[in-house]
Amino acid sequence: MNMRKIQYILSGITLITLPLGVHAQQQAKDSTVNRTVVVEQEYTPDIPDASKINVLPQVEAPTANKKAVEYDVTLVPANTIPTTVMQAYTGKETQAKTHPGYIRLGYGNYGNLDTRAGYLFTLSDRDRLNLNFRMNGMDGKLDLPDNDGKWNSYYYRTHANMDYVHRFRKADLNVAGNFGLSNFNFLPDAAVRKQKFISGDIHFGVKSTDTELPLRFSAETNLMLYERQYDSGFLNSREYIVRTKALVTGGISDEQTVGIGFAMDNVLYKNNHFENYTSLGLNPHYRLENDDWKIRIGALVDMGFGFGKKFRAAPDVAVEYNFSDSYILYAQAKGGRLQNDFRRLEAFCPYGQVSSQPDATYEQINAAIGFKASPAIGLWLNLYGGYQNLKDDLFFQPADFESTANEYSPMLSIGQWNTSNIYAGAEIRYGYKNIFSFSATGVYRNWDAKDDSQSNAGAYALVYKPAFEADLHIDVHPVSALLLNLGYRHISREKVEGNKVDAVNNLYAGGSYEFFKGISVYARIDNLLNQDYQYYWGYPTEGINFTGGVSFKF
Repeated sequence: MNMRKIQYILSGITLITLPLGVHAQQQAKDSTVNRTVVVEQEYTPDIPDASKINVLPQVEAPTANKKAVEYDVTLVPANTIPTTVMQAYTGKETQAKTHPGYIRLGYGNYGNLDTRAGYLFTLSDRDRLNLNFRMNGMDGKLDLPDNDGKWNSYYYRTHANMDYVHRFRKADLNVAGNFGLSNFNFLPDAAVRKQKFISGDIHFGVKSTDTELPLRFSAETNLMLYERQYDSGFLNSREYIVRTKALVTGGISDEQTVGIGFAMDNVLYKNNHFENYTSLGLNPHYRLENDDWKIRIGALVDMGFGFGKKFRAAPDVAVEYNFSDSYILYAQAKGGRLQNDFRRLEAFCPYGQVSSQPDATYEQINAAIGFKASPAIGLWLNLYGGYQNLKDDLFFQPADFESTANEYSPMLSIGQWNTSNIYAGAEIRYGYKNIFSFSATGVYRNWDAKDDSQSNAGAYALVYKPAFEADLHIDVHPVSALLLNLGYRHISREKVEGNKVDAVNNLYAGGSYEFFKGISVYARIDNLLNQDYQYYWGYPTEGINFTGGVSFKF
């Protein structure tokens, strides 16, 4: 009976342990696998016929059968992973700071002087002060036209500038000042031997910077002085201008704005016979801008008081249609007043004498139609053509001026005439990263100046007008420290009565190399073809000339 109970107990234990498997569980930070194996033991003794002899039966040695080991492949619950994962470290991106200071010093074979200096003071987050100075010029002997000997020519220009900006929360205040000096001489047989121009101005301006304002504005006042010291017939001829400009615009929808511009010049003269005058200009306009269209419709209305034309008007219209991301059709009709003050006369022809007070040149219309495209990355094209009409356009011509009581000497005189031209042009630009860039432009013009007078002034007005202008420029950056450039400038003149002035042909090359951080050397060579040409009637230019020097950034 006892033996039978033992058999029942062993059988129960065996049945309980049969379904148990072997499990392995991965634990954190443990490179070993712990296994728990439960081995089923089979105990099947062979009991022969029972004997009444009270002895234990023979028991066979137990054997263990091999079982497949099963692992726990249950996914680890998500709540066992930390809720925050450490992010990868990335440094804070900052834009490389530009050097606030710059100095350049250069010299050349014709006494060419090239000096520049500037420094930007960051006074605070809202205040900037920029100081600039430059002086350039030449002093050398030039070959006069028609083998007429040598001319010891000199021409120096000096300019200094101060520009201060304070940023308010919704507007910028700008205060600036400029000083200019031009010092040069005339041809050997001129009535006046030398000339000096002195200019200065003070600028006060304010403009809104908050785009959320219902009305955006800008306004400025400029107090300007200019003196021509040695004009023929006048000494220390002075011009004072109070130039005021303002612009107010307001949005009438997300895509539409209206505005009006205002410009007024109050001009006073001293030490000459010129009349004082006031000019007033108004520019009402409407603008529409969206993804496909940019339209501006306006007018320029100019009025004069005291001297000059009393009333003139010109269109101010521009339309652009973007029919693809990189293809634009455009048209324009522009115009307006070009004030012939002393500053513009110097830029037009510094050697010219003003014997009578010039009226403002008025661009009656400049109408054009064109097409812009970017068919490939880095490539831009611009094709255009149009018509321009200028009233009282400036020109210069040889004239005799009195040098003594009984002698007259040739000089250049500045005059005015009505001109017009039909033009067509093209521009192409290509850039590849910061390694290579290329640009080329060309403009052809067909000029006309109707002249029924006996003075033949209309013909003189066209002699130095450009019939074809072309510019080619290439920049190459083979390495970051080295910059090489090559260019060509061509200007052919209008043919007048079967004759043409020699064309400008300037082939130039240059380069710069930064051999230390912030320190570079540079050089430029002009007129590599050693051509004879003139920018002003009778005044020669330099032959092959070079300028080289060193620049510092700090």
